[in-house]
Amino acid sequence: QAHLVESGGGLVQAGDSLRLSCEASGRWIRTYAMGWFRQGPGQKRQFVAAINWSGGVTHHSDSVKGRFTISRDNAKNTGYLQMDSLKPEDTAVYYCAADRTYGTSSRDFGYWGQGTQVTVSS
Repeated sequence: QAHLVESGGGLVQAGDSLRLSCEASGRWIRTYAMGWFRQGPGQKRQFVAAINWSGGVTHHSDSVKGRFTISRDNAKNTGYLQMDSLKPEDTAVYYCAADRTYGTSSRDFGYWGQGTQVTVSS
């Protein structure tokens, strides 16, 4: 079992930065992989980044590689998504996800947060 709560979204201008946080609770949460996904208006949910339980393995989608960085602090049971050089096309609801196994598909994650809106104006 895992409960996830995202925060840190907001309205920013192109080129700005934001850091999303995902506060997690659950007995085994520190052993879970975590991921970030996003869903823009009229779009399907898409993979953004994933990190394994220790933080030693990460993947970022091609669309955010070099601009976004996923990380986690197991002492705080919190995952992060640092987003730099934001573009209008990054506008979406961002979701945090977690599960025992590591993956880059939404099907790999069984626990989801409620989402946080990120809006990037041009």
